[in-house]
Amino acid sequence: MPLAKYYCDYCDKQFQDTPSARKRHLQGSQHQRAKAMWYDSFRDPNRVQKEGFGKAVCNRFLRTGLCHYGDSCKYFHPKQNIQNPNIQSIPSVNFSENVHLPAMFGAQLTGGHSVTGNMVGDGMGISSDDTQAFKMAWDAACQVESAILLVPNGYSFMIQSTIFTGPCQNKFVFQIDGTLMPPDGPGSWPQSNKRQWLVFYRINGMSLQGGGLIDGRGEKWWNLPCKPHKGINGTTLPGPCDSPVAIRFFMSSNLTVQGLKIQNSPQFHFRFDGCSRVHIDGLTINSPPLSPNTDGIHIENTDSVEIYNSVISNGDDCISIGTGCYNVEINNITCGPSHGISIGSLGNHNSRACVSNITVTNSVIKHSDNGVRIKTWPGGSGSVSKVTFNNVHMDTVRNPIIIDQFYCLTKACTNATSAVFVTDISYTNIKGTYDMRSPPIHFGCSDPVPCTNITLSDVELLPAQGEIVLDPYCWNAYGTSQTLSIPPVFCLLEGMPRSVPQNDIDQC
Repeated sequence: MPLAKYYCDYCDKQFQDTPSARKRHLQGSQHQRAKAMWYDSFRDPNRVQKEGFGKAVCNRFLRTGLCHYGDSCKYFHPKQNIQNPNIQSIPSVNFSENVHLPAMFGAQLTGGHSVTGNMVGDGMGISSDDTQAFKMAWDAACQVESAILLVPNGYSFMIQSTIFTGPCQNKFVFQIDGTLMPPDGPGSWPQSNKRQWLVFYRINGMSLQGGGLIDGRGEKWWNLPCKPHKGINGTTLPGPCDSPVAIRFFMSSNLTVQGLKIQNSPQFHFRFDGCSRVHIDGLTINSPPLSPNTDGIHIENTDSVEIYNSVISNGDDCISIGTGCYNVEINNITCGPSHGISIGSLGNHNSRACVSNITVTNSVIKHSDNGVRIKTWPGGSGSVSKVTFNNVHMDTVRNPIIIDQFYCLTKACTNATSAVFVTDISYTNIKGTYDMRSPPIHFGCSDPVPCTNITLSDVELLPAQGEIVLDPYCWNAYGTSQTLSIPPVFCLLEGMPRSVPQNDIDQC
């Protein structure tokens, strides 16, 4: 089948265009006129050029599914073997007119048909619901290897709370070049699900990427009466308080998330639960410093994680590591304003928590409540072990180095007879300035379960203002300072405690 003939048939099939319909479209609205000319671009590019159809408009339509980046469009013949497709190029059309069109998105399916048709969102974002269009595009793309589901640049799409379910074929790319947003605030959400917005469930080998924006529209959630307010005595009021996580991956593996900008999530921006082999690179995450519980990236029961080259500022932890995580590498992160990079909180409600083999390196934490932190609740069990913080620069950070085994959100917490065991924690080349409201080094360890094998080397922390250097704080913490630090750390206990809960490590 000739290339041009197939495109004629494709367009006629999708939109039932006939000669009489084409004539009617040319006399109609800009959208109808452009639609008719879109068909012509496959029949006779020269005629389209003479009639003044813009290249930018042509490419906008083409990349909704028939091709992906406009200038390098590809065509896959439906009758060719998908393992050896016959790829041809679409002739270019010179730009001469800017026609305003409703946005479209679709799935580019390598080796098969591109999918658009009923999967068309209007791109108006704020007032329109594009949920069903995205679900249809996902379902179609999920079935084809190396599919690309494209959100085009220059348009916004509003999606309700949705679960995108796998498994899908290999090398699935969700390319976000435009803007995605949820309904605006609690009053616009379904009552049945206010805990998550976009969920990717049982996905293997997917890449979520692009230069676009995910806007969580979280302000109305942050202002719920139940949220921590900075009013008189920080009071809150009773009432529903669930707020959605923006992007959640659940029971998925071999994931890549890169290049995206995400802002103003109602709660966590990204959350990974029960995942394995996760690569995160080049993200920009931003929400106001007082936005509650807006962790940038939270991982839980997830292993083999790489978080690289990202800039995060928010109202809670830049990165938080929950129980069940191991083999996590965090490198070249710019964090703050925020609550820092945290392991925990762990052991809430007397639960068992296990975290090991965590590395944070070559990063900057600035204007934050904490720097590198380990926080556990009284009464928990399990262990945090083999953690390395290396080459981290602090800029006006309140608690640059902190282990807090008395973490509690109320004044009702008391010391307990058990705790998460914290051991083998290394701090190397941690330098910069601290906020004078708290000591620069704080090791507050449990009475029944001391922290052990804490090592410090090349630690230099000076006050951001003034010349008074506060002394470090230690409580039931065992370890050594391998080099002279600033301030000097003389409060660590030498050797090992009489009893060490080795069972907690063995059972993790």
